[in-house]
Amino acid sequence: MAQARETQQLLAAAHPDLAETGAMEIVEINTTGDMVQDRALAEIGGKGLFSKEIDAALLAGRIDIAVHSMKDLETWMPDGISLVSALERADPRDVLITDKADCLANLPAGSLIGTSSLRRQAQILKCRPDLNVCLFRGNVQTRLRKLTEGAADATLLALAGLNRLGQSDVITEILEPEILLPAVAQGAIGITCRSDDQKSGDYILAINHHETLVRTSCERAMLEALDGSCRTPVGGLAEILPDGTLYLRGLVARADGSELYETSRRGQIADAVTLGKDAGEELRARAGPDIFN
Repeated sequence: MAQARETQQLLAAAHPDLAETGAMEIVEINTTGDMVQDRALAEIGGKGLFSKEIDAALLAGRIDIAVHSMKDLETWMPDGISLVSALERADPRDVLITDKADCLANLPAGSLIGTSSLRRQAQILKCRPDLNVCLFRGNVQTRLRKLTEGAADATLLALAGLNRLGQSDVITEILEPEILLPAVAQGAIGITCRSDDQKSGDYILAINHHETLVRTSCERAMLEALDGSCRTPVGGLAEILPDGTLYLRGLVARADGSELYETSRRGQIADAVTLGKDAGEELRARAGPDIFN
């Protein structure tokens, strides 16, 4: 909802006709991913469960545009729906939240980390194999409540979400990408519409942040080449360097952290999708088919 309100404000600022009272309405849609909290996403169908009900409403004409955490979007958009715009990306890093230590390195051996992300699990266990991991599902407030209730010693969340909710005060440590590479498109908000809806497409294209769309397109191309899903720990981060070139880091791992393969690419912004695809194909070849089963 915070993301929807941000989008609404940007649209109103960009289009005077949308700034009028009643010109826009936010429709809240509960998705399967929101409602099923007791099982990992991999067990119930993957991250597309955060978008299928919204996609259905879009295709049925009940809504005109849809606002998503871009990391929750499948790499293949449904027929008839286009990803047109991305808002300026927030900080993509992950954070550690705990009252048991002042940083990840100082967490006592055997500490229990609550997370629903195999990507986070694999990387944490790679650098701290002496820790344990348990399933933590739910929105930010739910996970923080579970932590307070003692369901785990620590949890991992996206910095962007905490900042949007004004809850950055709970952060123990911000984890750099060298320790925990973010999820593909983490921190980015994607906006979709029906592919044949030119009017809505023009509205949302006006608030597109080009650099964010370039970076996330590169990362999503890597994920598509990997055929990555919630069953496969995949991390990716593309950044535009001071000299104007695009730098991509990517990884794929086993959930238990026993194997982790990394790669990087550097090239021109115009080649973002090609760079991502090439990195994904390399990782897929190096990791072998077993890691994806």
